Amino acid sequence: MIDIKELHAEILKGNRMALARAVTLVESSKITHQNLASTLLKGLAPYTGKSYRIAITGAPGAGKSTFINSFGTFLCGLGKKVAVLTIDPSSALSKGSILGDKTRMEELSKNPLAFIRPSPSGGEIGGIARRTREAILLCEAAGFDIILVETVGVGQNETAVKQLTDMFLLLLVTGSGDDLQGIKRGIMEMADLLLINKADGENKRQSEQYRIEIANAMHLFMANPNGWVTQSLSCSSVEHSGMEKIWNEIQRFFAHLTINNQLEKQRQEQQGYWFHKLLEEALLQSFLSSETYLKFNPDHTDLFTASDALKMVQDFRNARDDKA
Repeated sequence: MIDIKELHAEILKGNRMALARAVTLVESSKITHQNLASTLLKGLAPYTGKSYRIAITGAPGAGKSTFINSFGTFLCGLGKKVAVLTIDPSSALSKGSILGDKTRMEELSKNPLAFIRPSPSGGEIGGIARRTREAILLCEAAGFDIILVETVGVGQNETAVKQLTDMFLLLLVTGSGDDLQGIKRGIMEMADLLLINKADGENKRQSEQYRIEIANAMHLFMANPNGWVTQSLSCSSVEHSGMEKIWNEIQRFFAHLTINNQLEKQRQEQQGYWFHKLLEEALLQSFLSSETYLKFNPDHTDLFTASDALKMVQDFRNARDDKA
């Protein structure tokens, strides 16, 4: 039996084991667990919203996990409490995930100021897991100053993470062929900070040249509506270099949003996005469990059209009206 009052109290104390149990609860698909999770989240709501929410993405091989290990350790060294939510892609066949990111963050995982939680994407698009938003709120209630969300990887669908974080960091590496052509415009336009990772050893000079090319390319993109000018920095996760400059730039970004009242506005817009997202999810679940849908046999349909779908929805609504 889950004691919500006890879980609530332990989370506010910063108990990482209680936090892990709470994340498992909100990720559960059981109706009873969803109701308990809702009660827990509503009770913790007054204690949320005080962290820096930062998304970190990049192509496979860009060194996202290694960077987070290095940067997170740097932040902990400043006395910051850091929560890391990593998203692993789920298999389309088995529906399982490896969830191996934590093993690549060995140094950070041992730090008492850090909390690392890997979650399967569960087939969700947008680079996030099904309940990443709720996990962020739980981490904030537990007193974490900075929430780092590592997405599945670069793609045109890496947009949902933009709707639950304040800042979007894009990791890039040079030496992978036609670099600029390999970067999708959509993901570049979302970036608030570009980081050229693996700028060490023989790759250092080439990385700096690439950083300059990227900086020049950013002038071709549309200006950010909030007035922020995206910068590009070089770093080495292996050598732990460039972390202080990155942290300074992040603080400058949040100062910019705060002074211009953009942070509150941005989060309010995100609330609207998730309201509609959760509403759509609830309506779909209700429809898929209805008699109208359960009676439908797609194996006996030669061609299912948009008109047929609309008729099914209308039948569903009529059936609900009749019961009411």
